Amino acid sequence: MSDILEYLAELSDIRVDSFIAGNNNELTRSAVQKLIEENKVLVNNKPVSKNYKLKSGDFITVEVPEPQPMDALPENIPLDIVYEDNDLLVVNKPKGMVVHPAHGNHNGTLVNALLYHCGNSLSGINGVIRPGIVHRIDKNTSGLLIVAKNDKSHLHLAEQIKAHSFMREYEALASGYFKDTEGIIDVPIGRHKIDRKKMCVTTENSRNAVTHYSVIRQYGGYAHIKLKLETGRTHQIRVHLAYIGHAVLGDDVYGKAYKGIDGQCLHARKIGFIHPTTNKYIEFTSELPDYFISVLNKLDKM
Repeated sequence: MSDILEYLAELSDIRVDSFIAGNNNELTRSAVQKLIEENKVLVNNKPVSKNYKLKSGDFITVEVPEPQPMDALPENIPLDIVYEDNDLLVVNKPKGMVVHPAHGNHNGTLVNALLYHCGNSLSGINGVIRPGIVHRIDKNTSGLLIVAKNDKSHLHLAEQIKAHSFMREYEALASGYFKDTEGIIDVPIGRHKIDRKKMCVTTENSRNAVTHYSVIRQYGGYAHIKLKLETGRTHQIRVHLAYIGHAVLGDDVYGKAYKGIDGQCLHARKIGFIHPTTNKYIEFTSELPDYFISVLNKLDKM
């Protein structure tokens, strides 16, 4: 059964797709545009185009179809497993792989690969779409990710993340020259009002976010940096670096795209945590991938 949403525009000159997405946490702008194409968005009881600009007093109705159930299925996709035991896995995720299925990405995800490798031996705390997933990294971020094989391990690891004792270290290539070779970015992050796929620095409906950074090497207008997460908000490093004027190289969402660079240069280099069964601290490091080294070599020749 469809849901009917109703809105009254109070301001003029705002695109209808931006207005709806900005007033609904569950609908992205692209999802709204699809509904508009299907004539499920009406303004004053008439269909409109996605770039229609609202006038004050316009009455908007949105018909949102009932979501279709989505299952994650096992797929024989090779995994780069750094460590595995009866409680957990540490996986080195390649850039370009989505962590779990979502609308638009049903197949080829890390979860699909994990279901093939582990069968039913994954924690069920995050449901059928995200089994075993304790924390995530972006599609175009490479590097280390921990996966829980049972609920006990999942809860133990999640508590460490909550207590900020779960160590996560990244390396990135950032734009601009850093005057301060180390520092702390401590500003809250929340969902962007207009583009619901993006995050931003804001005090409205936000959560505290803290990133520590240090410069490894400067390359004129670029820098190779190390970052440690104190918190783990969505897109935290990318948003924080863009906020201080040093967007991640190749990040076309919070910075800009660069010719010859496919996606952002951001790598989850190291993780460390207390093992849920042995209670001993263990740490894993991932070598910089080829794409990252290739860009470093280009910068070195500039």
